[in-house]
Amino acid sequence: MNGLDRGFANYGDVAFSRFLRRSFLHASGRSPESLDRPVIGIATSPSDFNPCHRALPELVTSVERGILSAGGLPMAFPTISLGESFLTPTSMVFRNLMAMDVEEMVRAQPMDAVVLVGGCDKTVPAQLMGAFSAGRPAIQLVTGPMSTGRYHGERLGACTDCRRFWARYRAGEVDDVEIAEVERNLATTAGTCAVMGTASTMACIVEALGMALPGSATAPAVHADRLRVGEATGAAAVEIARAGRTPDQVVTPASVRNALRVLLAIGGSTNALVHLTAVAGRLGLRIDPDELNALSDTTPVLVELKPTGDHYMEDLHASGGLAAVLHELRDLLDLSAPTVTGKTLGDLLGEGPRWVDRSVVRPLSDPARPVGGLVWLRGSLAPQGAVIKRSAADPALFETTGRAVVFTSLEDLAARIDDPDLDVTPDDVLVLQNAGPRGAGMPEAGYLPIPGKLARAGVKDMVRISDARMSGTAYGTIVLHVTPEAAIGGPLALVRTGDRIRLSVSEARLDLLVDEAELARRREALPPPPPGPATGYGRLFHERVLGADQGCDLDFCVPPALS
Repeated sequence: MNGLDRGFANYGDVAFSRFLRRSFLHASGRSPESLDRPVIGIATSPSDFNPCHRALPELVTSVERGILSAGGLPMAFPTISLGESFLTPTSMVFRNLMAMDVEEMVRAQPMDAVVLVGGCDKTVPAQLMGAFSAGRPAIQLVTGPMSTGRYHGERLGACTDCRRFWARYRAGEVDDVEIAEVERNLATTAGTCAVMGTASTMACIVEALGMALPGSATAPAVHADRLRVGEATGAAAVEIARAGRTPDQVVTPASVRNALRVLLAIGGSTNALVHLTAVAGRLGLRIDPDELNALSDTTPVLVELKPTGDHYMEDLHASGGLAAVLHELRDLLDLSAPTVTGKTLGDLLGEGPRWVDRSVVRPLSDPARPVGGLVWLRGSLAPQGAVIKRSAADPALFETTGRAVVFTSLEDLAARIDDPDLDVTPDDVLVLQNAGPRGAGMPEAGYLPIPGKLARAGVKDMVRISDARMSGTAYGTIVLHVTPEAAIGGPLALVRTGDRIRLSVSEARLDLLVDEAELARRREALPPPPPGPATGYGRLFHERVLGADQGCDLDFCVPPALS
């Protein structure tokens, strides 16, 4: 049974269950005829703690218009909302909780398809993870990026410019009055970060996966194009409901490879690799690190928005959007990959945009960088992997052997990083331990600040290594997602200040240059891991979360072969 006749509460009398359901819906004032239409759920996540989603009510209304025009019955419902900068210890902990919320509400409520409306960093992967597990026809609609603000004649966009001005403030180049004025001009509209951070990267990946309409990734949140995309998405949801087109028919190994190509070509966020791994994992699809590196070595960077370039997401939209990027990459993509529209990627690409700003989207023949933005590293310090965003790093540091300066926790980092007596030089390697999924929830702490005394001396970058993540809006020579993490006894836990560490981007290696006998002694001396939370979802996360190489999903949420 479909529509409102799907999945009745069990009172032992199906006819009564149907009668009761329709009786209560009549209280909403809907016409009797509308109750026989395909039901399209709209999963939405507004919250006063999520300014990125401030424009959601108007966007949802546009989706409802599209559903009604196509003959469907729109039924909006809330899920939890993940405001990136308002959650402790980190929003990453709650991505899987939101995925569970979406999965259960899509499965439990009578809907023939669902429109997933969200944007803030962890929201899109959470919605896709939940919808993929629920198995109903689904389509994603992102909220769109912010428009930029202005400060003394300069364009500003959260949150790369947040970090740039904060670094200047830490270095004593900006005073209290100026930093307060900058603060009020960094995020001036609704929408996600205006740069190629995690939210923007995920928006592009979803379109490349085929789970969102063409042209939907880049339209700013406050642009009329965003509402037009919303209306078209609503209409498309009715079509996919009638076709019964479920996510497993859309997302294939070819789709995932295409998404990886796009991630690399746009210099996207390292976080997106964790999220794409989790999203694909819900369908039993695995990302191969060797394939990622092979794709990276053969995929040039075509788009350099902030944090690696000078442009913003609104510039990419005005320059042809993701379609311009896909058109340049078409010879590197699998054009037979399906999309949620029922057409292949090749069918949708056509001849590409009529005009492209080549200062924003470079041609394949003249890329911004010859190779892709990410590299998966392995070695004695990261047996299961780590990642570096080479498009945001200093090439002079790609081949580094340096002395480790170790911080054992986030608290230790905060207490000592600006200590004028800290024994550190620009040639050292900063190491942060116990900031992975079990250690601290894997916050965006991998962007270790340059020690205060070095920052004041003009040092802008140095090698930094951790089992944490970093914001897609950040930049620097930073190695992240070291797996296994320190909190479960990974080699990162064995590093001591004074050890030598070798990073080689060309060899995709990360090694701890300490002899095995010494490491064995240190391993024996490791204390037992600290206990996690005693109750609630925090306990569930701590006990069942997988490593970064497996997307930090919960082990019971993925097919057994992948967990």
